[in-house]
Amino acid sequence: MSFSLLWLPDALESAGLKVAPVEGWQIRGRGEMGPVLGVMCHTTVGPRNGNMPSLTVLINGRSDLAGPLAQLGLGRDGTYYVIAAGRCNHAGKGDWRGIDTGNTNFIGIEAENTGRADDPWPDVQMDAYRRGVAAILRRANRTANDCVGHREYALPKGRKNDPAFDMVAFRSHVSSIIDGSVPPPILIPAQEPTNEGRPTLRRGARSDFVTDVQIKIGVTADGEFGSVTEAAVRALQRSRGLVPDGIVGPKTWRLLDSQ
Repeated sequence: MSFSLLWLPDALESAGLKVAPVEGWQIRGRGEMGPVLGVMCHTTVGPRNGNMPSLTVLINGRSDLAGPLAQLGLGRDGTYYVIAAGRCNHAGKGDWRGIDTGNTNFIGIEAENTGRADDPWPDVQMDAYRRGVAAILRRANRTANDCVGHREYALPKGRKNDPAFDMVAFRSHVSSIIDGSVPPPILIPAQEPTNEGRPTLRRGARSDFVTDVQIKIGVTADGEFGSVTEAAVRALQRSRGLVPDGIVGPKTWRLLDSQ
């Protein structure tokens, strides 16, 4: 049976964000959520390398805590991985503005970062973090004040220290997005403007254009843009200094043409 947060992907995509649903997300959870009263921001404190290396842990949990550990994982490239539509074990004991039922009433977002001072947050990830929180709060008819960092919620105080960035400034930016004073993101066009109008390709696409890409990047050429193709595109983009978003848009088409 599916849980209630089936609107999450649509809310994020409508905000111009990249979304990657994890297989089985609709029926994954520790039970049903209660009313959504806010969003809780977390840091994975995971490995330094990779886009979303903590994903398996977020899905399955740890030896001391059963999964799923959050409804959403946020990769370093700004991709939202939709993990669960039900309640998750992400909050623990705490309180925010009189609400102490974090797992039941807050959607958890685990953003990939080591939590160390020498691991800066990519601009594309932070922008997606703010816009994703704003999209969820808007859908739930909540305000930016209903966004809380794990360290702000957790009791006793000092039990958690994530996320390390300034949550007051974060909420201010989220508020500006909700009220429309921040310009929308610049989206990758649906069609490449040169080279005979080749389409922008991303996970889920199926076409001969996908086959052409797969041949160029050296993966199985089956015409289906799945996780293996996406990972190979990201690796190529990263090696050439492009934003490793796994999307074949104008810049990546030009890069592939030069291969």
